[in-house]
Amino acid sequence: MSAQTLSKQDLDALTANDVGQLAQRLENDDYTDPFEGLKDWHLLRAIAFHRQDLVEPYQYLLDNEPYDEA
Repeated sequence: MSAQTLSKQDLDALTANDVGQLAQRLENDDYTDPFEGLKDWHLLRAIAFHRQDLVEPYQYLLDNEPYDEA
């Protein structure tokens, strides 16, 4: 499942275990291709927009730092 193809049904079907496995892959950072890791990161970010409850324990992986645009 990629971030570009997530439907409402896909998001509703996600479990905490699914997101935990995704987060574990990101934390291990053992990808053969750097773009695989980027795809997982985008997937976690997409889930965070729609299912914040599932991503809350893994917010540190998203690196959402506030910054001043001024």
